[in-house]
Amino acid sequence: RTPIQRIPVRNLSISKTLLERFYTPKHEWVNVEGNVGTVGVSKYAADALGDVVYAQLPEPGDDIELGGEVGALESVKAASEVYSPVSGKILEKNDQVEDGPALINQSPEGEGWLYKLELTNPDEVLKLMKTEDYEKYLGTLADD
Repeated sequence: RTPIQRIPVRNLSISKTLLERFYTPKHEWVNVEGNVGTVGVSKYAADALGDVVYAQLPEPGDDIELGGEVGALESVKAASEVYSPVSGKILEKNDQVEDGPALINQSPEGEGWLYKLELTNPDEVLKLMKTEDYEKYLGTLADD
């Protein structure tokens, strides 16, 4: 009976990890549910860019690699490439963001997501920062 009781606990901890949000040092995030990742830019990145006026996003069906350039965001004061935090095949892009890029500023880590992809190597998220680590990382940037 003891091994049966331990298995659900182990599964719960794995499920919790797969529902976490992970961040890159370039301020992209990925939220993983099962084998699908939703990708966007952090509030820090959106604030640094200022009012986003243009968003170029990858097309459904595109294969992308970890760290590969997948799009661009432009604001009145800057332009920035978007790099993928994970590898996979694009399932969907956020048409609302392309039609109204200000959504990225209004809700960078919610409705302002950029694209969804099917992960080809889910273990890649283990190399990214968890939320608490990303917040510590942001603290080091503020000191500069």
